[in-house]
Amino acid sequence: MPNVLNPEPESITLNTELETPTLEPATELEAQPSESTSNPETAEAQHIAAPALDADASTEPVAQAAPAETHQHSAAQADHSAESNEDFSAALEAFEREQAAEAAAVEAYGDKIVSGTVVKQTEKHLVVDVGLKSEGLVPLEQVTDHTGAVKFQPGEVIDVVIEREEPEGGYLVSYEKAQRLRVWDTIEKHANDKTPVIGTVVSRVKGGLTVDIGMKAFLPGSQLEIRPVRNLDGYLGQQIEVRVIKLNKKRGNVVVSRKEILEEEQNAKRSTTLEHLGEGAILTGTVKNLTDYGAFVDLGGIDGLLHITDMSWGRLTHPRDLVNVGDEIQVKVLKFDKEKQRVSLGFKQLTPDPWLDASERYPVGAHVHGRVLSVTDYGAFVELEQGIEGLVHLSEMTWSKRLKHPSKLVKPGDEVDTVVLSVNPADRRISLGMKQLLENPWENLTERYPAGTVVEGRVRNLTDFGAFIEIEDGIDGLVHVSNLSWTKRVKHPSEVVKKGEKVKAVVLGVEPQNRRLSLGIKQLQPDVWESFFATHRVGDVVHGKVLRTAQFGAFVEIAEGVEGLCHISEASEMPGEASKLEVGQEHEFKIIKINVEEKKVGLSLRAVSGHEASRAQVESYKEHAHKAPVSSSTTTLGDLINWRKNER
Repeated sequence: MPNVLNPEPESITLNTELETPTLEPATELEAQPSESTSNPETAEAQHIAAPALDADASTEPVAQAAPAETHQHSAAQADHSAESNEDFSAALEAFEREQAAEAAAVEAYGDKIVSGTVVKQTEKHLVVDVGLKSEGLVPLEQVTDHTGAVKFQPGEVIDVVIEREEPEGGYLVSYEKAQRLRVWDTIEKHANDKTPVIGTVVSRVKGGLTVDIGMKAFLPGSQLEIRPVRNLDGYLGQQIEVRVIKLNKKRGNVVVSRKEILEEEQNAKRSTTLEHLGEGAILTGTVKNLTDYGAFVDLGGIDGLLHITDMSWGRLTHPRDLVNVGDEIQVKVLKFDKEKQRVSLGFKQLTPDPWLDASERYPVGAHVHGRVLSVTDYGAFVELEQGIEGLVHLSEMTWSKRLKHPSKLVKPGDEVDTVVLSVNPADRRISLGMKQLLENPWENLTERYPAGTVVEGRVRNLTDFGAFIEIEDGIDGLVHVSNLSWTKRVKHPSEVVKKGEKVKAVVLGVEPQNRRLSLGIKQLQPDVWESFFATHRVGDVVHGKVLRTAQFGAFVEIAEGVEGLCHISEASEMPGEASKLEVGQEHEFKIIKINVEEKKVGLSLRAVSGHEASRAQVESYKEHAHKAPVSSSTTTLGDLINWRKNER
């Protein structure tokens, strides 16, 4: 690509003999200029003072002059003063001509290039000897690179254009203008031919960048790339290819564009790419941009979207986990919309789906090693290989029921050993277990805790139907509410035991296959019902205390822990008679019913009252019979009935 930075036209060196307009013959003072003539004010002062100095030097002391010579001396002095005035006028006129000639020389050089030698560097300027009576001053910003370093050192030759004389002394000269004059024709040719130019980005300015293409040109930010660029500073110091799109020679302005070149290149590539683009095609592209949902890949003038779900058979949290901007990757065209020129790409499709033969590679029961990818409330996902993940459910992590959350056992990044429990390739699921690698405490539980064994544990949980007691890590037994007490009618386990309390219980049964252990607490106490039924029969009269009443009767405590029911029909002797059953009252009751299986006892108050009345009547009859001639030994039931009628 052509470089227009350093064309080499002939430099113009200041030569007063050739370039300065012809002046009038100079006086003797003009022919011998001194250093002081470089400053107009100093020169003028010296010219004015010169006559007086000459006059003093050519005369004798006045005190030694004779009276006759005074007149002659005064006349000579007057003549000399006149001559000095003429010399001063001539010197002043010569100085003015010199100044005019200097100005004319500067004006004559106008837009011509002058070569000068760098003398030194000041705070604001680079001082250059350009052959004039004063030195040239180049603003530092014209001769610094993008790092701020001055490009020229004392003694080096530099091309400049003389612009004007500064009021405070010296000449303002332009390095940039000289460069523009050097390269202007070449730049103009490139602009007309629309050929690219190589330049270096030297600084950032409002709205864009400054590019050195032999002269400073403006590159708008919108013309830097095809897509908008946020960070322009990243281009500083870079060499780029640009095209001149606007020139203003009068103002010396040049505007360039890089976007036009890139668009043309992109269009050319697009035409070539479209010839080979089709569904199923495998192409090489460059990652241009990353988003949360995928990556945009430049296929050569046309961009395609590689969605995150088509990047890997496994799980990705972000596209950067697989690719970065600038990476060159192979992709497969999944879909191509010619009208909208939209391309969908795939990366994982370049490799076989690992789930196709997952059942063969991960049979049930196989021990596999993996890495924990994520942890949820219900389990942990373990990556067995790229694209194959399995779930270890919370219930399959440990035999213990204490584990509340998987994070208590594993965390992302952990390496774990697991057992394959099931494989479902269609749903892309594998169930894994961790506790299966540990000893199952339920397998030999029957041998360790046979029925009747007394165990001790802590109450871990209470429910409406019973209490769970942990007898060892991972082994909980259930005490059903019916097995809490022989005597109490327990509605909730909290009436008998408290959560966290340490209690003893008896093993009632073990079901290892169902992971069930039945326990009982009341079995540690003697069975009062069994003792009662062993010593009582139907017809026995027992003493009891009314505990509570109901519409159908009253519950009566007839022994410690043993209750019987006296139905309302058995509460009084005569129908309509007021019931004698009130809470706290004590009576004699007759057992009229026993149910050993259901542990129920039926009582009757009426039967006991009738039995006592009959005995009293018999005793009364016997007493009267002693007074009568009838023998008590021959008294019959009929006699007793007849006697009772007569009594009434």
